[in-house]
Amino acid sequence: MTGTAIAASLLEDLRMDSQALLPDLVELRRALHQDPETGIDLPRTQQRLLDALSGLPLEITLGRDLSSIVAVLRGGKPGPVVLLRGDMDGLPLVEETGLPYSSTGAAMHACGHDLHMAGLVGAAKLLSARQDELPGSVIFMFQPGEEVLQGAKMMLDEGLLEAAGERPVAAYGIHVSPGPSGHFGLAPGASTAGSNTVSITVHGEGGHGSRPFEAIDPVPILAEIILAAQSLVTRQMDAQDPIILTLTTLRAGSARNVIPAEATAEGTLRNLSTAALERVKQRLSRLVPAIAEAHGATASVEITEGCPPLVNDDHLTTQSADVLSEMFGADRVTKLDAATAVMGSEDFAFVSNEVPSSFFRLLATPADLAPDAVSYNHSPFVQFDDGVLGDQAAALAALAFDRLRSHG
Repeated sequence: MTGTAIAASLLEDLRMDSQALLPDLVELRRALHQDPETGIDLPRTQQRLLDALSGLPLEITLGRDLSSIVAVLRGGKPGPVVLLRGDMDGLPLVEETGLPYSSTGAAMHACGHDLHMAGLVGAAKLLSARQDELPGSVIFMFQPGEEVLQGAKMMLDEGLLEAAGERPVAAYGIHVSPGPSGHFGLAPGASTAGSNTVSITVHGEGGHGSRPFEAIDPVPILAEIILAAQSLVTRQMDAQDPIILTLTTLRAGSARNVIPAEATAEGTLRNLSTAALERVKQRLSRLVPAIAEAHGATASVEITEGCPPLVNDDHLTTQSADVLSEMFGADRVTKLDAATAVMGSEDFAFVSNEVPSSFFRLLATPADLAPDAVSYNHSPFVQFDDGVLGDQAAALAALAFDRLRSHG
């Protein structure tokens, strides 16, 4: 017995209808793949999606400060609101797949957002065809700027969650990843990490390179701080609530024979919980100035919080697994645990902070791709099987139906 609120016959109908849509979804995905755009201003991508949604009974609102699309489908029966999301932007990479529909410019859909968009269009078509029996409303969130972790927050600020007149009771998102095509992976709790920026600056006293004893050289002091910060993360933080501190840029001086007065390191800080972030912030705020003071210098550390961790709702994720298992078979659905969280970031987290959410993976490596040719997301060589688009659309539509019907 599963926890689904919709009949097996409806699940089967959605699957069959999604396969009928598949050729159109593949065509849309490949058109999007050939012409990717990056960031929050995606006019060509937005227009392609508007053309694909044309004729559906949707209330459409376009973003003011970004090329987003918010489309609301109002069901024929009263009920709550659910949200389905697909991200739109590509990456500044030159594609090297050699596919006949590959991008020829300086950008690439190397993270599968072209599939996310096409799959969400498919879900909109499936649900629009069943508008009269839909017990509530669905918000379709087409979001730019995920790769720069800006778009979701901007859409929230522009009123995304109020688009249907009341806030959603649930939100869903699917992300394609390498792996056996057509398999789903779901986990409750933290799914992706928060992303924050770190800046450490040491203030010393400049001088001539031949007379370091007359100066306070900030460079070795900064080097000592960097090493101590790495030890702090590995020795003072709970390995089961991980923190990753990665300092990626160093700046100091402009001449070989001049000791600079200042040195700076910058990077990122990733976290899966607010508690871990607060703990490392507190420890770094003591460590950095203390090391500098021991050398007669001063130093400061600035941590700017960015995207929060994406946390899946336990109940909603269990419900999602039940629906997907009944729809596609339990052998295609893997229920994961919290240890499977990835330390990359995903700005759907801004939605999950506001609405109970279920964000999960759909594996999509082409079956004919040799194992040694499989690349991961963000690689210029990565390939995805657009044969999953029908199942992606059906899954989103079924989850929306199930949550609306189970609300009562």
